[in-house]
Amino acid sequence: RPDISPEASSEPADFNGEKYMIIFTCKDTFEDMMSCIYTAWASRLGHKNIRLKTEPIGNLELFCDYRHVDHDPNQTASVIRSIQKKISFRAYQMVYRAAMSFQEEKLDIISRFLIYGFHYGPSVVNMLQEPAVMNLFELDRKVLNEAHLFREFLRFSEIDHVLISHIEPKCDVLTILAPQFTDRMPSENWMIIDDNRWTAVVHPCDQDYYMTTLSEDELNRLKTSEISDIYTDLWKVFFETIGVEARKNPRCQRTMMPLWYRKHMTEFL
Repeated sequence: RPDISPEASSEPADFNGEKYMIIFTCKDTFEDMMSCIYTAWASRLGHKNIRLKTEPIGNLELFCDYRHVDHDPNQTASVIRSIQKKISFRAYQMVYRAAMSFQEEKLDIISRFLIYGFHYGPSVVNMLQEPAVMNLFELDRKVLNEAHLFREFLRFSEIDHVLISHIEPKCDVLTILAPQFTDRMPSENWMIIDDNRWTAVVHPCDQDYYMTTLSEDELNRLKTSEISDIYTDLWKVFFETIGVEARKNPRCQRTMMPLWYRKHMTEFL
């Protein structure tokens, strides 16, 4: 069992007389991140001497040893189980959402948070005076905020009796959006596609949703930018009709609805 106490540390590794940092890397998926955390802590190199990063890695740093970690289902399950039992389910939710962030340093932030979490228990989520906790809180909040906006800005178009929506979020919010749209439209066939990551949530009528990865050909065949139907036209007319020209305020509109959200919104196409 890896030593996860905040005080656990050892001398940094030596490389030709120079002290250097060990950086554990993994794929940018939640399961791989949990395996990476397990492997890094099990190495017993000391929390002060290691860092964790998701791939792809940009510029390599001097005096750093990079070690790739592959996903191990048993390690992932062990870390998840430990978070839920030894800290709290709320902490697990925060960690999961933080892992969906686009920030490069998210994995190391999660690891530092868990060090404190396993030491202090459930109360750690309220210890915002600690930088490690505050950093994770910020990641969690940004992911939740973006998911909240896409719940409002997401638009569907129909192709062969399947409702399809395209989004391009900064954070990986598909797994956060899926349960809410399953509750809203349980008896519809629908898909929500993340064009940035080539992934999709697929919901068959009256069944559970599932995640899948799309090929380039599949993504092109599911494009909805040129699709037009009676409901699309009605929505555009409604949007234009309710507007009051005298109260038009583009600056305020951009604040409430940034331009980059509008690429796949029916009323702006």
